[in-house]
Amino acid sequence: MRSPPFSVADLRERPEFAPVVADRVWRAWWKPKGHALAPIAAFTRTCLADAPIPSALVAHDATGFLGSALVIASDLSIRPQYTPWVAAVWVDPQHRNANVGSGLVRAGAEAAKRSGFATAYLCAMPHNHAFYERLGWSIVETDVDGEGLAVFRSR
Repeated sequence: MRSPPFSVADLRERPEFAPVVADRVWRAWWKPKGHALAPIAAFTRTCLADAPIPSALVAHDATGFLGSALVIASDLSIRPQYTPWVAAVWVDPQHRNANVGSGLVRAGAEAAKRSGFATAYLCAMPHNHAFYERLGWSIVETDVDGEGLAVFRSR
């Protein structure tokens, strides 16, 4: 069965999705830790500036938002030597298993290369390792935080 078509765009090309991107990042990673939405929304707005990093990518189709990913300078303050990062990869549940996440990760690595970086990095918990390995990413470090977090690099 073929997946419906979708596109991945830079958020600067589709700024109407900025509030949705902020909401999804906040709900997935920051709200559970007690953080407010406002700082995440403010960060998302910085992705609209005319600079390669930070940036946000948004997957969308004719019906609207499907998912997003960020390209940021660092996702782990304890690993400043790695830059840039593909981070906060999110796909709305109803669009998972339709190659949206793969498209976002690939687009993030390509955005890093267009910005002059030969390699992009990301971090993932063990349950996501196989997904990134299937996309061709290789593990640089394992168990970075004592809980199985691994750092990957693009090839």
